Amino acid sequence: MVEVMSDKFVCIVDETKLCKALGPSFPLPVEIVQFCHEHTLRTVAALPEVKGCTPRLRTGSAANNKPEGDTPAVTDNGNYIVDLVFTEPITDAPKAAKSLKEVVGVVDHGIFAGMASQVIVAFADGSTRVAGEGGEKPWWA
Repeated sequence: MVEVMSDKFVCIVDETKLCKALGPSFPLPVEIVQFCHEHTLRTVAALPEVKGCTPRLRTGSAANNKPEGDTPAVTDNGNYIVDLVFTEPITDAPKAAKSLKEVVGVVDHGIFAGMASQVIVAFADGSTRVAGEGGEKPWWA
């Protein structure tokens, strides 16, 4: 919600987050309400826009996407997180984002398509590059 209300949305990442397409590199987090969470999980997984994903209810800490124990991870807002694991890239991230938001029980997701005005990328050698407003065109796409 903060990014929607902001005049500018700046993403700061390290170089390990750069990829040609969303999907196989990292699980896609989807925050869902606890009520009927199994139904919501199945509905999300059945969306054509995320075809081929394997939904995994996050367990342990909400702050990392590594399974820990059997207890569902709970966000600060009291919701669960489903990590969608892909073997193939998401073909249309903006369309997937829209479809996910239309599912009853989905609070939000980790696709920020078209929202960032700037991306700052930090590299292991200590250098940074800026893409977007005041910087260069995205070089990783």
